[in-house]
Amino acid sequence: MNLPANITILLVDDHSLVRRGFRRMLEDEPDMTVVGEAGDGEEAVKLACELQPDVVIMDSALPKMNGLEATRAILEEQPETAVLMLSMHSENTWVRQAIDAGARGYILKSAMNLELGSAVRRVAAGEAVFDPQVEPHNALKGERSSSLTARELEVLQMIVDGKSNKEIAAALDLSANTVAVHRANIMNALGIHKTAELVVYAIRAGLVNVP
Repeated sequence: MNLPANITILLVDDHSLVRRGFRRMLEDEPDMTVVGEAGDGEEAVKLACELQPDVVIMDSALPKMNGLEATRAILEEQPETAVLMLSMHSENTWVRQAIDAGARGYILKSAMNLELGSAVRRVAAGEAVFDPQVEPHNALKGERSSSLTARELEVLQMIVDGKSNKEIAAALDLSANTVAVHRANIMNALGIHKTAELVVYAIRAGLVNVP
């Protein structure tokens, strides 16, 4: 994925001083523009839909709707948006939840050497960016994808390609019911319950080939 000439950013944090600090850091970058700010999750979703930024810098703890819920809501409408999660929490459960929600990056607010501009460029280019202090993305990906069989990965590829259960059944010489079972097993294994979220996760986690 090529970087846009000018990366547009939506800043989401419930503390105006924090937003101001991040805005100053980003305004020093010649290839970035902060197009909006939000102080809670609901406002973040509304502005993300209106402004369609390349990157959303998302605080994990927000009033009205937390950062995880806001991330899910934004990516349901705009799966191409890159969400960079900023958090005070380094525990693996928080990181896993952020990945499950579709975040492309997870950075600790407490990091002394926070290179926000670099992180924004990387997620905008399609990379996964994770703070060195948290569990790396690949370990999580391997742990979750290892529970899928070769046949399930084959079915997952076809789901991502937009094929219906009937089309997948015909291609793999299976019954439509068997394909439906495979689809349900894949979703249960990955903890995902909507096809749109499944497609986004599969692409971001590198479980499928993207044409």
